[in-house]
Amino acid sequence: MLAKRIIPCLDIKDGRTVKGINFINLREAGDPVELGQAYSEQGADELVYLDITASFEGRKTFTDLVKRVAAHISIPFTVGGGIHELNDVDRLLNAGADKVSINSSAIKNPQLIDEIAKHFGNQVCVVAIDAKQMPDGWKCFLNGGRVETDKELFSWAKEVSERGAGEILFTSMDHDGVKTGFANEALCQLSSMLSIPIIASGGAGTKEHFRDAFIKGKADAALAASVFHFGEIQISELKQYLCKEGIQIRL
Repeated sequence: MLAKRIIPCLDIKDGRTVKGINFINLREAGDPVELGQAYSEQGADELVYLDITASFEGRKTFTDLVKRVAAHISIPFTVGGGIHELNDVDRLLNAGADKVSINSSAIKNPQLIDEIAKHFGNQVCVVAIDAKQMPDGWKCFLNGGRVETDKELFSWAKEVSERGAGEILFTSMDHDGVKTGFANEALCQLSSMLSIPIIASGGAGTKEHFRDAFIKGKADAALAASVFHFGEIQISELKQYLCKEGIQIRL
């Protein structure tokens, strides 16, 4: 069995790390280069960098900042935000990213998933899905959670997998930033129906929440932001705890 992964996430706005609740009420959380380096040194398994307003503002992600973060870390690095074509992927890989994460552009142009997988390999293509539980089921959103789409979470996740995505980063918008635990039922359903890794996002508040995401949600990785940015959970202590709980983790 592959070791479970702990992934800090840098949500970037105007060149600074920010964190909100339910995708709004953003507050600053520090310098992305310093945070990235700290997480790399603390034993994080990977780092995710999301330029959260790039798609909404219709611009490319900050390549120079990606280069600076990449230069200070020694762990796999995923970058998302404002990626619309293969040239964007090429630019970010050359800047130091190992993988790219696409969300809005994948919903608008699903063929982009096939193209990235074909040109760069499945392992490079992470599809992020931001979803919210609505009266008629889980609906996917784009532009940083601003726009509801007609895509249903599980059917879209299946299509994404079939098109060649290497991983899915699933964020429950209802759980984002509220620190009450991950959306474990939805995670479990995704993990059970798909053969590609599922990264849990949205809801981390305690070490037990990470444990539950792995055991109840069957997630392959757990991503969090504020609990790491504001020192509420130390990565090394979290990993020791998970190991004691019988979860295979890289120490």
